[in-house]
Amino acid sequence: MLSQAAAGVLVHQSEVLENNAVVVQGRDGVLLVDPGLTHEELACLAQDLRELGQPVAAGFATHPDWDHVLWHAEFGDVPRYGTARCAASLRDLLARPDWKTLVAEGLPPEIADDVPMDLFGRVTGLPAGTAYLPWDGPRARIIEHPAHAPGHAALLIEERGVLVAGDMLSDVLVPMFGRTADPIEDYLTGLQLLEAVADEVEIVVPGHGSVAAGQVRARIELDRAYVQALRDGREPDDPRIGPSAKPGWEWVSDLHRGQAAKFG
Repeated sequence: MLSQAAAGVLVHQSEVLENNAVVVQGRDGVLLVDPGLTHEELACLAQDLRELGQPVAAGFATHPDWDHVLWHAEFGDVPRYGTARCAASLRDLLARPDWKTLVAEGLPPEIADDVPMDLFGRVTGLPAGTAYLPWDGPRARIIEHPAHAPGHAALLIEERGVLVAGDMLSDVLVPMFGRTADPIEDYLTGLQLLEAVADEVEIVVPGHGSVAAGQVRARIELDRAYVQALRDGREPDDPRIGPSAKPGWEWVSDLHRGQAAKFG
């Protein structure tokens, strides 16, 4: 189930939402980013890692959305990192007695009973301003930004030219906005921060959708055009919505209509 995105960087894509779990091979183990989604898929990923002959050395959650903070016992009891804001958001959620009910409300109904919750959200926050992930492998630069979710961060695997983008730069999902004072401008700021490293990127791995070579600037521009259209009250010319949407992703048009009504 693992496919190679670049030398030493592998991707495992889930079936339902095309979530991309990223495996970065290090000296004595792997870095596992955003594993998901179901019991079976996580067990399959664990089996793939056993066949690689490398244990999980560390994990990273790009942001606190439910589908990016899952884990499986077979990955081991290793550090699972996120930004300080990401970890704080998860602590606040897990402190609520009804947190499982709140999470369940956002699950796709077809997998609602098959998403593991035992190790959900146990993320250790890195000190604010941490520039690189602390692990014994290729340098992974943390690019934190205010778009989409609290403490969202992309990882740039510098030696491999791979940008793990979290829930941005997707070819199937339009930009989705966080609950901030100015979500539109915050999203544009996030795109600017990703654009600042674009010259170092050869491969982009979005949280959902296809891995792409040589397309990081095109994907940044696609997301930016969508956000600017909503800001300006225009209908975006975007292939991810309307009749050009990928089969199975027609619901993104409904998501867009809701966002357009909110920000228009």
